[in-house]
Amino acid sequence: MPPGVSKRIKTLSVTRPILYGNSAKKLGSVRPPNAPVEHTHLWTIFVKGPKNEDLSYFIKKVVFKLHDTYPNPIRTVEAPPFELTETGWGEFEINIKIYFADEAGEKMLNFYHHLRLHPYELVNNQPPPPQEPNDEISSVFYDEIVFNEPNEQFFKILMGTPGNLLPSNKTESCIFSKQLEQEEIDRINIGIGKVDKEIEDLKSKIAEKLKD
Repeated sequence: MPPGVSKRIKTLSVTRPILYGNSAKKLGSVRPPNAPVEHTHLWTIFVKGPKNEDLSYFIKKVVFKLHDTYPNPIRTVEAPPFELTETGWGEFEINIKIYFADEAGEKMLNFYHHLRLHPYELVNNQPPPPQEPNDEISSVFYDEIVFNEPNEQFFKILMGTPGNLLPSNKTESCIFSKQLEQEEIDRINIGIGKVDKEIEDLKSKIAEKLKD
């Protein structure tokens, strides 16, 4: 055990929810200073709480690894908000590393996010209209960081701050909630039911063909 780290609490887990992802807008006539002429979008990559809570009590810093074509592609954000704004023209994978408070004695968390700049969804089964300046695109994901058997010192820090739980109902300030979560589960279950029916229909058609 490293010196200065208190003993771990066995059989205990503490969860902290986060949102991570990006927002993006198409650039108009007003462009940020020094934005290359070929860049078409302004985007922001972030890690934050479900209701924009300050996460610095357990997150020490966040490191974003951009595409190698960017100057100094490894960007470190050491204070909230843990976000980075840039301009660009193409989509790519951004490596995100979350480093936890020194008291945690935890390894950093490493994952990827695909930077999204353009609308993908069909509107009434038709391609989306051309993106206009200030039309914001969002690609946001909900996840939970689980600290298994945290040490006593870090456990006190975690318990000293509310658990950043999802709100119980939809709110304009938060795009994720218990209600939205259940609605998504319902949509998935409906989709699974449709797929299962299509599979059964296909099996029946194949069985009829084999009889011929």
